[in-house]
Amino acid sequence: MDTPAPLSNLPEFSVSEISGAIKRVLEGSFGRVRVRGEITEFKRYPSGHLYFSLKDAGGKISGVCWKGTVARLGLVPENGLEVVATGRVSSYGERSSYQLVVERMEYAGEGALLARIERLRVKLAAEGLFDTDRKQALPMLPAVVGIITSGSGAVLQDIRTTFARRFPRRLLVWSVPVQGEGAPARIAAAIAGFDRLEGSGGSGGTGGIPRPDVLIVARGGGSLEDLMAFNDEAVLRAVAACRIPLISAVGHETDTTLIDYVSDRRAPTPTAAAELAVPARADLAADLAHRAARLISALNHLVQGRRRRLDVAAHALPDLPTLLGVVRQRLDDRGYRLSMALPNLFATRRNLSVLAARGLATALPRLVALRRTGLITAERHLQPPRARIAAGRGRSGLAGNQLDAALRRAIALGQARVAARPVSASPVLALLRQRRTQLDGLRARLEGANPMALLARGYVLVRDSAGRAVTQAAGLRTGMRLGLVFADGERSVKVEGDRDSQGALEI
Repeated sequence: MDTPAPLSNLPEFSVSEISGAIKRVLEGSFGRVRVRGEITEFKRYPSGHLYFSLKDAGGKISGVCWKGTVARLGLVPENGLEVVATGRVSSYGERSSYQLVVERMEYAGEGALLARIERLRVKLAAEGLFDTDRKQALPMLPAVVGIITSGSGAVLQDIRTTFARRFPRRLLVWSVPVQGEGAPARIAAAIAGFDRLEGSGGSGGTGGIPRPDVLIVARGGGSLEDLMAFNDEAVLRAVAACRIPLISAVGHETDTTLIDYVSDRRAPTPTAAAELAVPARADLAADLAHRAARLISALNHLVQGRRRRLDVAAHALPDLPTLLGVVRQRLDDRGYRLSMALPNLFATRRNLSVLAARGLATALPRLVALRRTGLITAERHLQPPRARIAAGRGRSGLAGNQLDAALRRAIALGQARVAARPVSASPVLALLRQRRTQLDGLRARLEGANPMALLARGYVLVRDSAGRAVTQAAGLRTGMRLGLVFADGERSVKVEGDRDSQGALEI
């Protein structure tokens, strides 16, 4: 016989009813709460939901973030990150556990943020992303400048104003959020997007957009939480991989983010970044004017120095007209003296003979013989005209050679000192050749008038006892003494015969 169950006044609930009651009590008692703790046991499921735990020194609570809330979470959760999670306390009946359904996360104060930043800084520094040898130099005057900043902030207007004031350039603006959820990914994508453009500044790249010559990543000041997008690892690695020189201008002068260590140059403010990107046009114009003035001064100094050297070289050259005048006068004088020497000598000897014949009739034979001997001796010692002419030609040739050598030395000296204006000696040589031709003509005329030249060809000069030339046979008488002058000497003869039938005389 079955024993009946004991009677009780406690209500009976199913497991589902108890779980639901507990869930309603938890959600009704706590509502929305803020829980501070360190993230641990973090997992991201393929469905997109996030599962983790928050712990502190005294306990641990499970947490979950649904897929639709992840995009608005405010940060990227990871193990070891101390956060303040905002959400609702709920329970999970199948496991008899309670959990925190997180709707938003924030960093747990500046201490946690600084610790996270420091860990990332040490990691990237060990990889060499902060090394100075990997930083690129900024171009002096970029044609196109890429700007990554918020399109609605005052930062962009400050940068545009600075470029318009200093040196207007073509600006490409990539508008991105600079804080909040999704800002790091958008900033990294903008940097990588500019880097993927092909071509060079001013030439069309992808889709006709030119590739910037320099990039500026900028935003205004804010709290440490507001600037956390520029301490994100994805942004820092995008900056390190960028092939375009990049200037970081995040926050005010006292604000420092990790992007300042990775970028090629750091500017304290966005305005200072624009000043670093381009020089001042007025300063460039003043510098060019100064350099042009210095260049003109240097050229004037060089021209003056060359002119002084040219003047010195010109003074060192001989006076060519004077030299030619002296040589010309010397040649004329020698030619005249040479043409007058023989006629003067013969005239002097003839006058002496005539005076002797008239003064002393009794001593005429001896005087005549003496004078004849003197004439023969003088004639033997007299240098032939051909030899005189040859000697004069030799002296003239020597003088011409000396003059040629002197002119060539002067021309060589002038060419060495003044390379830009060589002195040609061709007019001087032409003048010398002309004078030599004139001298040869005078020599030919002198030889044609020389009686000794006729004697050398077989002719004989007949002279009477007075030394006068006998040109006709009609005046000769038997017994007269005559002198026959040959090319190599003189002989005395006597007329012995009368004229023959032909009118000739026997000698």
